[in-house]
This record gives sequence, C-alpha cells and structure tokens, in this order.
Amino acid sequence: MADLNFDCNIEQGFNFKKDIQEVVGHITELKIGDTELNADIGVTDPTDIAGDKISVVGVMSNVMWEGGYAHGISFDAKVSNTNQTNIAGLTLNTLDSTAVELQFNVYKYDNAAKKYYKAFHANDATLKGLIETRGGDLVLTIDTDPSMEVRNPLNFHLSFNTMPADEEQDIHMAVSDTDKFVKKWGVPVS
Repeated sequence: MADLNFDCNIEQGFNFKKDIQEVVGHITELKIGDTELNADIGVTDPTDIAGDKISVVGVMSNVMWEGGYAHGISFDAKVSNTNQTNIAGLTLNTLDSTAVELQFNVYKYDNAAKKYYKAFHANDATLKGLIETRGGDLVLTIDTDPSMEVRNPLNFHLSFNTMPADEEQDIHMAVSDTDKFVKKWGVPVS
C-alpha cells in the first residue's frame, strides 16, 4: 500500500498563476466538534481558472495518508485570522467532541492533457473523522504568529491529524486526468 504525500505550493494556492504547474490543495470545509470554520479565503479553482474565485477554509501546504482503512490523514494548511482565533480557542479548552467533518481537494497538473485534475479528494462528500490523539494530547496545533510564506492575506499555520469515523467512506485519487481510483477510509462498526 503506497503512501500519499502531497507537498502543495502555498504561493500558487493563494496567488494562482496559469503558467506554473505546481501541486495545489484546499480545505473547503472543516468542522471540529461544534466549531464550523469559515470558508473565507478566496482562491482560484485550478480546474476552472476562468471561473469566479471559490471560498475555502484553508490553503494546504501538505497532506499525507498512509493509504490504509484505519490510517489517519494529516493536514497542514494556512487559515485566516478569524479561523486562527476559533482554533486557538479549541486548543485551549477541553473539547466536548473531537469529531471532524471536512472536505478537501488536491490538484495536480496533467502534462499530457495540459490541465489540472483532482489528484486526492472526497468527491465533494464530507468526510467524518476524529482528531487523533498521541499520549493523551490532540494532534491539533495553530500558530500564534502569522505565516511569512504569503503575507497577504494574513494567514496562520494549522496542523491536524484526523482518524476515520467508524464508517466506510470513499477517498478518491488520480494519477492523471483520466486514471482515477477509489479507496475506502474507515471501518464500519455494527
């Protein structure tokens, strides 16, 4: 089983340039416990560069999945000042729920087709999971200082790992615009 590890280009994620073909990733929806984060960063959808900007929760710098049903997915992303404040509040309190609901898209460029495609995503379905814990601590951090990679808009580094909920969900992958696969994430418990 192959690991999936995408290093996404932050600059390209925030300030898309059609003549640069770097990997781009967006978290389009994120809810941790009862806190739904705002999709308040306007970005270009690489598969529709002529279209209107889309609003996302965060621009990813990295996402990694070992590929197994029960393996967690780790995310690193840049989020807005408003979301930084909301997440900082979560990290300082005891969470009533570590449940996570999220949607994300990783885009790669297909050199043969001359266009971007979704390389890792949930096909617009909301994935359900739990914030991973290690040694009793949640794997959820948010920087207090702004990121210097992209200075405008003001953004902060978020890192979290999510384990799958006790249900079978679909993760979509592709190695080109036409070569697509689906793998299961999560194990149903009856």
